[in-house]
Amino acid sequence: MKKRIVLVMLLLATMLFSAQLFAKGEQEEVPAVAAKKDVTEIVYWQYYYETKKDTMDTLISMFEKANPDIKVIQQTFPYEQYNTKVASSVPSGEGPNIVNLYYGWLPLYIDSGYLQPLTSSLFSNASIESEFFPLVSAAKFKGEYYALPTAVRSLALFWNKDLFKAAGLDPEVPPTTVAELVADAKKLTKVDKQGNYLQTGMTMELRAQLHHWLREVLIRQYGGTPYSEDGKTVTYNNEAGYSAFKFFTDLNTVQHIGMPNFMTDDVTAFSAGMMGMTIDGSFRLGTFDKLATLHYGVTELPSLNGVKSNFASFWANGITSFTKGKELEASLKFIDFLTSDEVMAMWLKNIGELPAKKSIATKDEFKNDPKYGPFIRGLEYATATKFVNEDAQRKVWIDAYDQVLLNGMSVQQAVDEAAKTEQAVLDKYYANK
Repeated sequence: MKKRIVLVMLLLATMLFSAQLFAKGEQEEVPAVAAKKDVTEIVYWQYYYETKKDTMDTLISMFEKANPDIKVIQQTFPYEQYNTKVASSVPSGEGPNIVNLYYGWLPLYIDSGYLQPLTSSLFSNASIESEFFPLVSAAKFKGEYYALPTAVRSLALFWNKDLFKAAGLDPEVPPTTVAELVADAKKLTKVDKQGNYLQTGMTMELRAQLHHWLREVLIRQYGGTPYSEDGKTVTYNNEAGYSAFKFFTDLNTVQHIGMPNFMTDDVTAFSAGMMGMTIDGSFRLGTFDKLATLHYGVTELPSLNGVKSNFASFWANGITSFTKGKELEASLKFIDFLTSDEVMAMWLKNIGELPAKKSIATKDEFKNDPKYGPFIRGLEYATATKFVNEDAQRKVWIDAYDQVLLNGMSVQQAVDEAAKTEQAVLDKYYANK
């Protein structure tokens, strides 16, 4: 009888213990469900570029691990569709909370009401202007910053070492002056019996980076400036502008060292080992480094008349105007993460774009690097054009080039027409400012 009582008591104790465990488990599930409901989702948009997309995936994982109450959803779109996608989504309160955009698009985005200023204790004007390169001030409008970059860009000259060697040039000695650039390019150029290019000496693609080289580098090297100090007046319709544009068009018509759209574009041609030299941004390092058969070097842009010049630019992250409340707080926190020292160093190694903060970019390990170094040194004498309509201001040079090459217009007339067209773009923008 006693044994039976003991067994019953043990059974009751076991049942009670099990019930307590079950109840405890139910209690633990409640905060887990609540925590999931408290997660704030934000959407990040950028145009599709493989190395950027992959790096951002990694950064999002890092950010979410440190901030389990925030989930970031990345969406990418083809470059050609990107602005249209933003324009069709943001005004209706849809689309991204954070948008990655070229700094030259900022006036259009701000005037269209797509963005809100980064008004937060995280991003005071004083801290931005003490930590970032001065060119970032191109993102400042009406006294407020509307976007901030993780990285900035400058231009440099890429050369194919194998093609240099095959042409009888020293593969370790790139040109340092514009005269040497042209001389080397002529030796690197190959044509067939009909005069068709089999291999070009250098890039000629204004649609890519060469309109920047022409505007902010060559015009300055010929003694001019593209715009007035306040940016409101075109100033390249003079001897400096005419000389710079004649030099550029002569590369095709007189020197015969290349043509636009060779092998569809300059990146394809250089990647395929069919172009001796190209001028491009630091972001291209990530692409070229993946090509095992491409042996290339990077050097600062060649000087002319003893003058060094460069063009700087950047893609920045801004917050859309409809983002409010917890989504705004999360978005500001994510941009703060994207502008951290750790992320800037990672972005440089993965993408090739330069840290936007001076203290990171000028570290010896980066400044003296054989590939990063030329771009970083170029920032010291680079200018960032403060565009009001980047597409329209790019197009004036493409049209001017076509007028000379295809329609036989004089260089001076083509430059004067470009200046007139661009001045109208500037006047329209600043009329109500």
